[in-house]
Amino acid sequence: MKIRDIELGNFPLFLAPMEDITDPSFRHICKKYGADVMYTEFISSDGLIRDGKKSVLKLDIFDYERPIGIQLYGHITEAMVEATKIAENANPELIDINFGCPVRKIANRGAGAGMLLNIPLMLEMTRAIVRSTHLPVTVKTRLGWDDNSKNIVEVAEKLQDTGIEALTIHGRTRNQLYKGISDWTLIGEVKNNPRMKIPIIGNGDVTSPEIAKKMFDTYGVDGIMIGRGTVGKPWIFKHIKHFINSGELLAEPLLDEKVNVAIEHFNRSVEWKGDVVGVLEMRRHLSNYFKGLPNFKEIRMRLLTTKEPAVVIGILEEIREKYKGIEFEGGNEYFRY
Repeated sequence: MKIRDIELGNFPLFLAPMEDITDPSFRHICKKYGADVMYTEFISSDGLIRDGKKSVLKLDIFDYERPIGIQLYGHITEAMVEATKIAENANPELIDINFGCPVRKIANRGAGAGMLLNIPLMLEMTRAIVRSTHLPVTVKTRLGWDDNSKNIVEVAEKLQDTGIEALTIHGRTRNQLYKGISDWTLIGEVKNNPRMKIPIIGNGDVTSPEIAKKMFDTYGVDGIMIGRGTVGKPWIFKHIKHFINSGELLAEPLLDEKVNVAIEHFNRSVEWKGDVVGVLEMRRHLSNYFKGLPNFKEIRMRLLTTKEPAVVIGILEEIREKYKGIEFEGGNEYFRY
């Protein structure tokens, strides 16, 4: 698969842009485990052109992350074009347009998935952004606004005509949010439409190597983007690649590796965001790294309430000692500690 001159090989895996999750600290971990392309957290065009501190901070990218895309969202074409020019200065490989975020405060003002209610504006905005930048432009969107407007096959053709160079499709409508099961049938229909020439990347409910391989094999997508399936499991990229190449499943990482990853991730978060925000935004990650451990509730609550970085590190080391040598079978997965 290629996006313009960016060669990504066969079966490339993409890290989805996720607010307060895919910051540089998490992207560093995902890259180590084999993510082929990563995106920043999505960035408000309004915040960027007004020099908002949080939006500007999201432009921080590093050479080891490449190739990397900056994802923008907004509902005004002129603001999106201006934000694209600002984002160019961060020197990413890609500009990605978010037409998929279902969050009410974004979609209800016409941005993100809200654009699915105004396809003419979606196309006008995309065309203007493509014309404004020398970088490849990609788009991420959904099947449609609701079950009565699953128009992605038609919309994909029109988006291609604007000049975008890849399209990611999440297999839900906006009204589904993240509920129910992701439907890849229409993603496959877009991919197998003979008129489509650009790469099609599928997204939604890829949480295991077996599911990833099934989606490649069944729907023929050029790449797969993984979002929530990476939280607490950044090694999923490595495990998928190994399974596709060998047909063998790798064992769940041992506890020592999980603790080491959690500590590295935590330290980078605090270094980049400071003690307060760095600790706060790591909480969802830390509890998920150790999901499935027996009798974990008390430690989990401490991880979710502790504010001091040194105390958090101490709790992580406590987990290493407390669960050393334990094997636990939980749910449908086998956890080895």
